Amino acid sequence: MADTRPDAAMHVALISPPLPSHLSTHLVLGEALVALGHRVTLLHQVEVGDRALPAGIQFQSLGATSHPRGSLAPLLARTASNKPWSVFGVIADMARNTELFCREGPAALRDLRVDCLIADQMEPAGGLLGDHLGLPYASLACAVPMNREPHLPLPTLPFAYPGTERERQIVQGATQVFDLMMRGQGKVIQRQAQAFGLGERRTLDDCFSPYLQLSQCLPGFDFPRHAPPPHFHEVGPLRSPAVREQRLELEIDPRQPFVFASFGTLQGGRLPLFRRIAQACRQLGVQVLIAHCGRLEASAERRLLDDGATWVTDFAPQEAAIARADAVITHGGFNTVLDALAAGKPMLALPMVFDQPGIARRLERVGAGICLAPRLASKARLTQALGAVLADPAYRRAAERFVPITQAAGGVAAAARLVDGLARRGLERAS
Repeated sequence: MADTRPDAAMHVALISPPLPSHLSTHLVLGEALVALGHRVTLLHQVEVGDRALPAGIQFQSLGATSHPRGSLAPLLARTASNKPWSVFGVIADMARNTELFCREGPAALRDLRVDCLIADQMEPAGGLLGDHLGLPYASLACAVPMNREPHLPLPTLPFAYPGTERERQIVQGATQVFDLMMRGQGKVIQRQAQAFGLGERRTLDDCFSPYLQLSQCLPGFDFPRHAPPPHFHEVGPLRSPAVREQRLELEIDPRQPFVFASFGTLQGGRLPLFRRIAQACRQLGVQVLIAHCGRLEASAERRLLDDGATWVTDFAPQEAAIARADAVITHGGFNTVLDALAAGKPMLALPMVFDQPGIARRLERVGAGICLAPRLASKARLTQALGAVLADPAYRRAAERFVPITQAAGGVAAAARLVDGLARRGLERAS
């Protein structure tokens, strides 16, 4: 039976955690699919729909009772917390979100007549819903892929690539501890999989797509994989063309190094660490732009300027700032690291939570920067580390190796073409 919709346009749904970096990545891909003529809808709790959506992307709210207004801010606060025990609250939040999607998703997706899903690797409900409803779906790794291989450290583990049997055993033990910590969500996955008649599933990677897996990772950045799925594609950072048109309106003195410092959308409130960075930059005679992403008050901004920051702002056009920088100071967030590698800029990484220590280990392995634990990041150590990143050309050369790799990976255009092909194949099978 032939498709009767104009130009065989399809309806694609986005299933993502409510974290800003993940949502932004999904929306960029959704925007590219809209440009190809498809209909795109983001499904989530009502407050997620308050953010500005790209033209053409629709929003469908879920969880009016279980996730009412006022519930998103505490979730994001737990994610941004530097308290070690907050991770358990974040895992519980993840489990509740999975339950929400599995409880209300089937009816919503049927009512919307969705043809295809894009499911974040960190939200297993996407894969469960796709298999339950018989929909083609793509798994999207916004962070370092969580695909498992024996002895390969998960991105959430702060380990270097194991070179000895002892190191491999340590990784294996740590993976078991990770699974124990995640068992709250694992029980939700198991229960919903059984309710959907999908058999035994317990972990995130049990819910990855057998059709198409997309990763923002750049080829050569992740630890070596021996058996990636044949439908696994490293397409590089997914960025909107409009973002690349942004400019950084600063009068930067070309006679002095310029550094861009950002801890992303959730960690920008770490004033003491930003202060030590500003002091280190003053000692080195370095210009620094600090972007705190709206996490600091005006009084804190003034303090940073007094400490030696050249400029302090809430938000800066990140790609434009990195393009003009001689080095980047980052929390090790994947989007910032990818943007710096795409521009060939070396980094000083101060990994804080979740997968950031794992990303830092990969950054060290490719030689594109120095990593320093925030608790050890005194003014003296920051001065020494940043000075080394700026002075040693080996770090820049290692980062610059990824510039042509980024261009060849294809980015959002390649990802959109792959999803378009998956959706069309699914529609043909359904016809």
